[in-house]
Amino acid sequence: MKAVLSGLAVLALAAGSASAQETKVAIGISGWTGFAPLTLAKEAGIFKKNGLDVTIKKVPQASRHLAIQSGDIQCAATTVETWIVWNANGVPTKQIFQLDKSYGADGMVVKNDIASIKDIKGKQVAASAPGTSPYFALSWMLKKNGLSVKDVTVVNMEPGPAAQAFIAGQNDAAMTYEPYLSSVRAAPQAGKIIATTLDYPMVMDTFGCTPKFLADNPKAAKAFADSYFEALDMIAKDQAKAYDIMGADVKQTGEAFGKSAQFLRWQDREANKKFFANEFKTFSAEAADLLLETGIIKQKPDMDALADTSFIQ
Repeated sequence: MKAVLSGLAVLALAAGSASAQETKVAIGISGWTGFAPLTLAKEAGIFKKNGLDVTIKKVPQASRHLAIQSGDIQCAATTVETWIVWNANGVPTKQIFQLDKSYGADGMVVKNDIASIKDIKGKQVAASAPGTSPYFALSWMLKKNGLSVKDVTVVNMEPGPAAQAFIAGQNDAAMTYEPYLSSVRAAPQAGKIIATTLDYPMVMDTFGCTPKFLADNPKAAKAFADSYFEALDMIAKDQAKAYDIMGADVKQTGEAFGKSAQFLRWQDREANKKFFANEFKTFSAEAADLLLETGIIKQKPDMDALADTSFIQ
C-alpha cells in the first residue's frame, strides 16, 4: 500500500509539474535596464523552473496597452502612472510587483547653450507619445519649473531614436533613459544631461497583468513575482554572469550594462512590501492629478483597484 501511495504521489507531483509547465504567457517590455531581470529570469531558466513558459515581446510603451487589449500579451512591465492611463482608457490591468526605481536612469538632455529647464520654453523636445513614461517625465519636470507641455513643441520619438537623433544634432532637447542616456553622457559635444530622476524622483516601474489572467492563473502570477526575486538573487550572487546575460539582450557588454544599472535600484521583496504600503498610493494620486491636468486621461480610474499585492507576500 505504501508503495502504491508513493507511486500515486509521484504521479500527482509529475502531473502538477506538467500542468504548471503549460502556463504559457506572453509579456511586453522594452530594452529599459530596469526590466532586464525579467530577461534574466527567462534566459537563466528561472521562469521555466517555476512553471512558466514565457515569451518576451519587445513592444514600445506607446502601444503596449494595445497588445494587451488584443490579447497578444497578457502581462507587461511599465511605469506606475502608465497603468493609471491604461485603466482610465478602458484597458483593465493590475500591478502585482515592483520592478525598479530610477536613480538617475531617466532624464532630459539639452543642447549645451540651454542653462535651465525653463529655457526650453518654445523649443523642440523629442519624447515618446502622450501616455508614456518619457512624456510623463517631461510633463512632470516642466510642471515643477512653472511650465507645461503646451510651452514646448513635442516631437514624438522613442527613447533610443530620441537619443540618437539628439547626438546627431536634431532637436533642442530630448527625454530618454538608460541605456540610451549613457550614449549622451559619452557625447558631451552634442549636449548635456540637465535633469534626471535624481532631481525629480518620479520613475518607478511595476509588473502587471490583466485581471482575467490573474484570476485564471493565480499560481502563475505568484511564480512571476517569485521568479523576479530569484533573478535579483542571481544578480547578487553572480553579478558578472547576470550582467553578461542582461547586457546581451540590448547589445551591451556586461560591463556596459553594469554602468547603466548603477543609475537604478531593482526592488526586492521587502522593498516591494514597503513601496505598496505607502509610496505607491501617494505617488499614484499625484500622478493621476497631473494626467488629468495634461489631458492624458478624462477621469481617474478606480485607484483602489490598480494593484494586487497578494503575490509578493
